[in-house]
Amino acid sequence: MFSFFKKKAPPPAVPPAPPGLAVAPSASPVPPPPESGPGPASPPGPGPGPASPPPPPPEPRSNWLGRLAQGLRKTGAGITQVFTGTRIDDALYEDLESALLLADTGMAATQYLLSDLKRRVKEARATDPAAVKALLADAITALLLPLQRPLVIGGVDGQVSPTVIMVTGVNGAGKTTSIGKLTRYLAEADQKVLLAAADTFRAAAREQLAVWADRNRVEIVSQEGGDPAAVTFDAVSAGRARGCDVVIADTAGRLPTQAHLMEELKKIQRTIAKAMPGAPHEVLLVVDGNTGQNALAQVKAFDAALGLTGLVVTKLDGTAKGGVLAAIARWGAEQGRVVPVYFIGIGEKLEDLQTFDAREFAQALLG
Repeated sequence: MFSFFKKKAPPPAVPPAPPGLAVAPSASPVPPPPESGPGPASPPGPGPGPASPPPPPPEPRSNWLGRLAQGLRKTGAGITQVFTGTRIDDALYEDLESALLLADTGMAATQYLLSDLKRRVKEARATDPAAVKALLADAITALLLPLQRPLVIGGVDGQVSPTVIMVTGVNGAGKTTSIGKLTRYLAEADQKVLLAAADTFRAAAREQLAVWADRNRVEIVSQEGGDPAAVTFDAVSAGRARGCDVVIADTAGRLPTQAHLMEELKKIQRTIAKAMPGAPHEVLLVVDGNTGQNALAQVKAFDAALGLTGLVVTKLDGTAKGGVLAAIARWGAEQGRVVPVYFIGIGEKLEDLQTFDAREFAQALLG
């Protein structure tokens, strides 16, 4: 859940920050970076557009949790069906194994959950399938808990300004839309955000990001047909010079099997580090929850290339493959390096992107 420390001291009265995002106290101003970069400087895009009506107040999280449960119904239906009988026997566990695999939990996570569940059933001396279902919710929660971490803005000691976030993902995963929603979260938390339109391959990407910038009243750096690395360099340089709290770089969608495009991502990452030592501070991958085990394959490939720091899992509404989060969690445990899930999404509305909570997810999954 979001837990905020306001940045400006002494702080004026500000609206309460949304839960799930950690903002460290601000550091001293950072001196502007040098003028030179890897490509010709691209002028900043237009600033915030005309004033628009204030957005409606956010809905209570309980409403969103109800829609999350509705969205995960296809995933959870087969699992919950296992517990409609009256006996706890080998047949129940076999049916549960099949249901978990069909939900794209993956073999490693499925075997782990079954082993953990049997241990819990034995320790609790459970005799009712309904009680076993509750214990399964506990087991899923425990497996997913390492994925539950807040996105930290400003660094743990408040010495990072701006926080540079590089966002990646395959085409169609909802990357640019997720950036727009994340920008709204940050803006509501009184953070000054600058967007970098570094997806110069897709025809409408720059325009789409510009719409989100206008909607959220933030600035954008873009360059038609420009080099993506040069655009990110310009954006990070501008963010430092203007005292921004966050710079978010959109990047072109690509498959992890496209080696030349993955090399382009590495180039962007290196260029960001030239513009600001230590950046990018976050490398986020946006994955489509409908893709199941393919989402795990994407996590592995992008992590190997870039060293991911977090995930945004989208389109969990109506999916039958939501068990992939368990697969991602188990893979991280086996690697000894967890890539947290900062946000999950269940729709197109701004409020449909929310912070990930392991217990909430497990309860929504099992109904």
